[in-house]
Amino acid sequence: MTETKVSAGPGETTADVREWRELLARHADLSCALDRELQAGHALGMSEYEVLERLAELPEQSAKVQTIAKSVHLSQSALSRVIGRLETAGLVERLMCSEDRRAINVRLTAEGLSRQTEAQPTQRRVLAERLHAPLLKSCE
Repeated sequence: MTETKVSAGPGETTADVREWRELLARHADLSCALDRELQAGHALGMSEYEVLERLAELPEQSAKVQTIAKSVHLSQSALSRVIGRLETAGLVERLMCSEDRRAINVRLTAEGLSRQTEAQPTQRRVLAERLHAPLLKSCE
């Protein structure tokens, strides 16, 4: 079993810190590339696309806001802004939850499903090109 060095001396960086920084850099690179490509081709940001895709994957194409927040890893307030933009564009609609009057459901519209379907090849292409490729740092 290999031991991981937990602390480093002045000027040293542990393997865990280097790996963490690589993960952050890869996330930033992918996020930026996805935002750029999805915006240019489909007028969607990465977060908007993720919400549309998660809804499209559900049988009813509808979910509580809290459920969506967990699956797209956005705060409640950030997700609310994303949903607001999608709603303004006619891609989703907000509905009262019949099981819990305090909750709000978000449902994909036909236009939202169409936009997600059109954008999916772009998202998949960017992932295929960049997920395991050397970092390009395209957003500097």
